[in-house]
Amino acid sequence: MKQNKVLSSILSNWIPKILSLLLAMFIVLSVRIFNINDRVVILPLEVALPEGLEPASLVPDTVEVAITGPDSIIYLVNPDEIKAYADFSLIDEPGIARVPVMLEYDHDIFTSDGLDISASPSTVRILFENPV
Repeated sequence: MKQNKVLSSILSNWIPKILSLLLAMFIVLSVRIFNINDRVVILPLEVALPEGLEPASLVPDTVEVAITGPDSIIYLVNPDEIKAYADFSLIDEPGIARVPVMLEYDHDIFTSDGLDISASPSTVRILFENPV
C-alpha cells in the first residue's frame, strides 16, 4: 500500500514537476553562460625570421590575446606570464609565408580554472625576398 502511495504522489502533477526541473536547469545554465567574459590584452610578438631571407613586408610586433573565463578569474591573470611568438625560421625560399601565432603559458594553471586563451590574428603572414 505504501509503494502505491509513493508512486501515485510521484506521478501526480508530473507536467508541472518536469517544467519546474527544466526551468531550474535553464536558470543555472544561463547564469554560467552570462558569467563568462573576455579580457583582451596586447602582448609583444616575438618573430623568429629565417636566415638568408629578408622580410619585404611589415613584421608585426604585437598581437591581441583574449582571455575568456569567469569574471572572478580573468582579471587575476598576469599577462606577463603569456608569451606570443611566430616562428618563420624553417622558411627557406622567397615568397609569402604564413605561420600560426603560438601562445606559451602554463596550461595546467589556466585550463584547470576554465580559462581559454586565444590570439588575434591567429596567423601571421610575411613576404620574404632574397637579400639585395
